[in-house]
Amino acid sequence: MRAEEPRLAVARLNWANRQAEAVKEADRLLAELTEPAEVLGVLLAKLSALLNMDHLRECPPIIDAAWALIQEQGARPADVGEFHAFAAFFAYRKGSLERCITDLVRGAQALEATTADRDAIRPWISMAVTYSLVGFHRHAVAAQRHAEDIARFGTAEDRKLTAHPEIRVRQAVFLDQRGETGSAKAVLGDLVDRLNADNLIAMEVPYLGYAMARYAVLGGKYEGDARRLLRLRHEQFPESIELSRLGDAALLIAEGQPGEALDLLGDARTAQTRLGRAEVPRLRALAHIASGNYAAAHAADREVTYLLARASEQVYDLFVDGITARLDFDELRRNVTRYADEAQTDPLTSLPNRRHLERYVTELTARGGAGVLGVADLDGFKEVNTVHGHLVGDEVLQQVAAVLSRALRAGDFLARYGGDEFVIVLPGTGLSESREVVARLRTAVAAHDWAGLAPGTPVSLTMGLTALAGQGLAEAFREADLLMLEAKGQGRGLGAGGRGR
Repeated sequence: MRAEEPRLAVARLNWANRQAEAVKEADRLLAELTEPAEVLGVLLAKLSALLNMDHLRECPPIIDAAWALIQEQGARPADVGEFHAFAAFFAYRKGSLERCITDLVRGAQALEATTADRDAIRPWISMAVTYSLVGFHRHAVAAQRHAEDIARFGTAEDRKLTAHPEIRVRQAVFLDQRGETGSAKAVLGDLVDRLNADNLIAMEVPYLGYAMARYAVLGGKYEGDARRLLRLRHEQFPESIELSRLGDAALLIAEGQPGEALDLLGDARTAQTRLGRAEVPRLRALAHIASGNYAAAHAADREVTYLLARASEQVYDLFVDGITARLDFDELRRNVTRYADEAQTDPLTSLPNRRHLERYVTELTARGGAGVLGVADLDGFKEVNTVHGHLVGDEVLQQVAAVLSRALRAGDFLARYGGDEFVIVLPGTGLSESREVVARLRTAVAAHDWAGLAPGTPVSLTMGLTALAGQGLAEAFREADLLMLEAKGQGRGLGAGGRGR
């Protein structure tokens, strides 16, 4: 059996709109398989099926398991690329644009290292779909063309997989939404002329139906039964239901029934539509134009403009925040270059580790130095891992390290003790002054934009403080840790005590 066969058995069920069966088959195979490459392939196929069913709560353990295999066993660039494509899709659906774009960049880097073999076809299409969903249509089309170039020398199944009209449909509706209706019509016309349902995987057929409907509302002519294609869906594939509703509305407009179209659009969703949040108001605008209500059409198109501008602002804000976070982390790395010995450095955050902390405190107390030791624990971190997965958790830890490093004073010491625990040493400082430092640290962590990375799971800091005078690290850590746990249990952000109180 080829290493790809278990994965393909699951993937083909998914492509046939049989996602629940795909998940069951994946679970059966995972109970039997032991080869890491096969296990990873089935995990990725299962993840794809779960994402198609919008079963987002079930995704983090699968993402974590796949990532652990990639880190421990290594993986082909194609598998790494596909993993990041799915992780990006999940992050976008959870509202984390920052994490989504990070995974898209990493996925593209992995796939660009692949040779032109068949194993890269599926990952390139997965990347294209996610690029398209996020609104990066130029990148989406380029990724799809990568897949098409490879599939040209492959099998009929390869070519069927790469057709994937949803990528170009989303590009077309985006072009129309921003006023480039002629270009949109050309893209849709190419799809309806070139593709037919027999040459598509089942889950993509409704998108061809939508291409026909959207082409018709822009004045195009096509052959085929758009309504039948729109209804070739499965109850476990929620986006097909959405396509059917919006496609029916477009067809009603094209058939001269704008009032019926507006009724159909009256309770249409806008927040989760995979055609872009501006598609529903754009269809309303087209319906109002068809009915001669130009004032209402203008108002609907103003909503389209607002939604497109808002999406652009989110990407701009992410760019600025991302550069800021990167500069903070780069500064952190520069600050710890003196800890170049890997045995003294935490590999995830680049902070001094527990061993270096022990050495630092021993040297400080040996020369008669005094100060305060603080043990900090992140509030809400467990939920970050549960809701978003350990990849996001790792990035939260990196950003906490950067935020704390920036907020500390020159000469203060920061280490990662383990897990989500950080330790600070404030040499030559009393408990009273230390409280002011901790207040600044807690404010900096709370003020950081966690919504961009882990939406709905804010992160804060609880710390216990104790004086180092006359104590070794073990005793001071134990006391500070107990004070931290007491403060956390009482809902306070700080517990302080010990000598020098």
